[in-house]
Amino acid sequence: MKFFNTTLILLQDLTGLLFPELCCACNTPLHRAEGRICTACIHNLPYTDHHNYKDNKVARKLWGRIPFHHAMALLHFRKGNSVQNLIHHLKYKGKKDLGVKLGTMLAGQLTGSPHYQGIDLIIPIPLHKKKEKERGYNQSMCIAEGLSAGLNIPVAKGCLIRKIATSSQTRKSRYKRYENMREVFGIADPTVLAGKHVLLVDDVITTGATIEACAMELYRHGISKLSIAAIAFAD
Repeated sequence: MKFFNTTLILLQDLTGLLFPELCCACNTPLHRAEGRICTACIHNLPYTDHHNYKDNKVARKLWGRIPFHHAMALLHFRKGNSVQNLIHHLKYKGKKDLGVKLGTMLAGQLTGSPHYQGIDLIIPIPLHKKKEKERGYNQSMCIAEGLSAGLNIPVAKGCLIRKIATSSQTRKSRYKRYENMREVFGIADPTVLAGKHVLLVDDVITTGATIEACAMELYRHGISKLSIAAIAFAD
């Protein structure tokens, strides 16, 4: 047995040497104890301080559009930076465990924030069932699962649904994005939401049109308070 274990470790080391697992942020080889993001990137990612201040860039983007208690993002997203690499791996490279890890990192910020207390449910932004089948998972659900583990708050799976598969939002103006999202979302079980303080979770916030459309649907079905959190904000 000892010989077998030693041989297995040597084979794992050899595999790691020939085919190293790379950091999803900077593409450098990971050490054995590191998972998806290297230690250097964990320390050097462009973190925000949104969880501490109500007057932050995410909140300003949503002011006057929907009522909410607090809104924040963990990281700054800019074209070509390490956060774009993370989001690309999460959405298009099948790295579901990266989403859980990022959700756990997000939970670490929210745990110490006085603005994110008393939350009853975590709700991820849903994908249309066709898109989720193609991708194999919903990246926002992965983030929500990491948040749930870190905050000890349940995820309301399948409560908020996407009824219509929308076209890409990437090249649309803010108004076109809003028009694109109208009537897209629905609620599967309204009884789950009545009187609840909900934490709505997304991967990246850009114009806020998706958050706005989801928030309006949640309020129509009886939530008492809405907080918002995302992994990144495209500023």
